[in-house]
Amino acid sequence: VRLVESGGETVKAGSSLRLVCVASESLSVGSVMGWFRQAPGKGREFVAGISWISQPIRYADSVRGRFTISRDNTHNTLYLEMTNLIPEDTAVYYCGARNPGTGPNWSAQSEYAVWGQGTRVTVSS
Repeated sequence: VRLVESGGETVKAGSSLRLVCVASESLSVGSVMGWFRQAPGKGREFVAGISWISQPIRYADSVRGRFTISRDNTHNTLYLEMTNLIPEDTAVYYCGARNPGTGPNWSAQSEYAVWGQGTRVTVSS
């Protein structure tokens, strides 16, 4: 399975963006998917995760209330709707997929079996 992200742009603070992650084939039933990001000079951090049936959903505190994760299993697609963007959201955003039955820590990068190549989001003040 390959994951391909798109939608990253350079925008001004307060803007909205939608990131899209498309899988090359259907994921295994039960696969959790997630979005991570890596800001310049920093490590990769968890942004949001979503279960196969879209509940539960988890968010990092820094994006809760501004970002919305969703998925369309019929079209092998994961989304991240980002609103009220701030300069601190500047990063390369990656989508990842976990194998079914992996542990409960959705924020652990090591538990993701597949990653995309990333899409860059830049938010100017």
